[in-house]
Parts: sequence; structure tokens; C-alpha cells
Amino acid sequence: MKIRFEELPDQSRIWIYQSNRPFSEEEMERLVPSLDHFIAKWSAHGIPLKAAYTLPYRRFIVLGVDQDTQKVSGCSIDDSVRFIQELEKEFDVTLLDKMNVTFKQGEYLAYKSLSEFRKMVKDKAVSANTIVFNNLVDNKGEFETHWEVSASDSWHSRFL
Repeated sequence: MKIRFEELPDQSRIWIYQSNRPFSEEEMERLVPSLDHFIAKWSAHGIPLKAAYTLPYRRFIVLGVDQDTQKVSGCSIDDSVRFIQELEKEFDVTLLDKMNVTFKQGEYLAYKSLSEFRKMVKDKAVSANTIVFNNLVDNKGEFETHWEVSASDSWHSRFL
């Protein structure tokens, strides 16, 4: 059951998939209906999930489920991963590689491997104040308050 992302309670579980590049306007016109269709039919043990998505910066796909109405099952998580894999193929993007970091460089978003990010820290091209995207947040409340944070306030701080 598709709802607006803003309607999800703060404790709703989320999954964040970062793209290695922004989606173009043309791609967004195809991506949004695909996500709408998936979310509308997403279920756990045949029971529809109260789910939503958002596409921040045309660079991230964030799926959310209100688990107060129906718990997510292993099979429903598997369904979402298969769907994301299909999107990777259709749009020729990387969405499932968790060994990359996205961060702000001025007005732009940079996408680097962890080793490149560490080198940038060493070279002082990235600092404790650099805004990073903490894709390890677990629920909508954390997403809204701890997703876009300074590197010093994230797991990225281990590289500083």
C-alpha cells in the first residue's frame, strides 16, 4: 500500500541505495512509475506493506516501511533487493555497492570509493566538517536527523 514518504512514522524502517551518478530527467520519468508500481505491490506473506519512497538529490533511492501495520519479512526484503538489481541493469547505475561514500563538495555531490575517500582525508581535501551521507541510518527519524551530517558525526569519522 503506497503512501507518501512524509506520512511514514519516524520509527519506520528504511533502506538507502546510493547511485554512482544522478538520474537524468528522462530517467526520472521512467524511475518514478517503476517505484510506484513496486511499492504498490510490495507485500510480506501476501499482506501489503504500508510503504513509501523518496529520491533525494535524484541520487538516492530511499525505501521505507511502516512496520506498525505489517512487519517486513526476509522474502519482502529479497523482493526489494531484486527490484533494486533490476534498476541497476535498466539504468546502468550502481546502487548496491556499500563500499562507496557520497559527500558534498560545495554544491555538488561526490561519489568515491572508501579508499579514495581515505586518500582525500589524508590529503586534507575532506575534513571533519565535510557533509557526508550516512546511509547506515535505520529508520525515518534517523534519516531526517542523522543522514546528512558532518563527517565527524558519522561512521566516516574513523577515517579522520
